[in-house]
Amino acid sequence: MVFGDSLSANYGIARESGWVALLTQRLQSEFADYQIINASISGETTLGGRNRIQQTLEKHHPEIIILELGANDGLRGAAIKSIYSNLAAIIEKCQQHNALVLLAGMQLPPNYGMTYTQKFQAIFPQLAENYKIKLVPFLLAGFGDKHEYFQADGIHPNEVAQKKIVENVWEVLYTMFKTKQVAATPKN
Repeated sequence: MVFGDSLSANYGIARESGWVALLTQRLQSEFADYQIINASISGETTLGGRNRIQQTLEKHHPEIIILELGANDGLRGAAIKSIYSNLAAIIEKCQQHNALVLLAGMQLPPNYGMTYTQKFQAIFPQLAENYKIKLVPFLLAGFGDKHEYFQADGIHPNEVAQKKIVENVWEVLYTMFKTKQVAATPKN
């Protein structure tokens, strides 16, 4: 299950062109027994995610959750402690439901000040270390600083960029599936 914001909810692009749909195709070709549920909402904040995670887990019962939240908080200058606390609460709920978590790291443009952007960026590896979860260090790695990969708003990746996001996520997600497959294989 993908639990995110507009970066995962196909903002400004066709649903079938979004990275979640492209990831679904890739997953089906490698691990046909799995499907992806996109529980992302444009504009979602970490507090909004925290408030709806329990109900979403109970509805879908995912084995793996790709947690992609925090960008909207950062763009609004939310308190670092609040962002961390909300993401930690979401991770804890997922773990209570025996779901593996893959956290998608985010970065902010430098105009938010060096101190804030560094503290924001540090949230994601800190959470990954503290909760022993997998991390995509930066969801937009490889193109986040290139304007040609963004829609006119300069914030949301365009259709070309979606394939790059899939590569960033797949690199880590694939290892999680391989580990699950090995763990599920009976020993002779």
